[in-house]
Amino acid sequence: MSERELHVVTGAFGFSGRYIAERLLREGHRVRTLTNSPDRANPFAGAVEAHPFRFDEPARLAESLRGAAVLYNTYWVRFNFRGEFGHATAVENTLALFAAAREAGVGRIVHTSITNPDEASPLEYFRGKGRLERALRESGLPHAIVRPAVLFGREDVLINNIAWTLRRFPVFGVFGDGRYKLQPIYVDDFAALAVEQGRDRTANRTIEAIGPETFTYRDLVRRIAEILGLRRPIVSLPPVVGYTVGRLIGRLVGDVMITREEIEGLMRGLLCVNAPPAGTTRLSDWARAHAAELGRRYASELARRKNRLEAYDRL
Repeated sequence: MSERELHVVTGAFGFSGRYIAERLLREGHRVRTLTNSPDRANPFAGAVEAHPFRFDEPARLAESLRGAAVLYNTYWVRFNFRGEFGHATAVENTLALFAAAREAGVGRIVHTSITNPDEASPLEYFRGKGRLERALRESGLPHAIVRPAVLFGREDVLINNIAWTLRRFPVFGVFGDGRYKLQPIYVDDFAALAVEQGRDRTANRTIEAIGPETFTYRDLVRRIAEILGLRRPIVSLPPVVGYTVGRLIGRLVGDVMITREEIEGLMRGLLCVNAPPAGTTRLSDWARAHAAELGRRYASELARRKNRLEAYDRL
């Protein structure tokens, strides 16, 4: 292409958005991010221009998207927190983003969803994701919907904090029997898939973004412990007890370590689908390569939201 295309990534100073932006820069594109943290340390040395989200100003939000060939949307919130942020607000904000993209004439949207979204789900996370998928399909905008189960990588929360817990406690509790499954995908494999879908603008499609390994939760914990060289009993706990323990640990570290909805989503098997793998990087291999650093520090979701200046930690 003779001209550098503009590609917009939500949250390029965060986790998955950062990997998408890195790949787009390597392809020679002009990259812009929309972010709630425009003053966060820019990991791209200024190569990515930062614009704040303006969900309550539709005209300015549309203007920040004007001229974009592709919008990669990773915006979402993991849990509801004391009225400060929540799933309902994230849904409304994302609908505003879709409307602004249509107004701005964005060529394609690559949207991050979740495995097994369902508007009829009793779980607000999965219900909200289902609502957004329908809205995008009905918008008339060319799009790809990418559905990761669990992302892992140098800035992730779940895998790192499993390792952190294994390092610090003599026993590890799983919710119920721990036989429910999950299919983690490496964040850069996910980013490659997203960028590929931004490049291929021929059709609307939905892709299950899962990795090459399927674990039961119990086996995942056991595998991480083995890689770290730790011997830890893995015990079954009633979900309410596991949640209470997680909540107590969360208070100690000043974070929300686990939520009731996350436990229920795991135990319902919602992080597993019957589909071929879309990624090639094995969590087992990645964890082994990063065993010396994995879980050395707790990864705090709330700390990242409260501190809008420092870059996300990388192992």
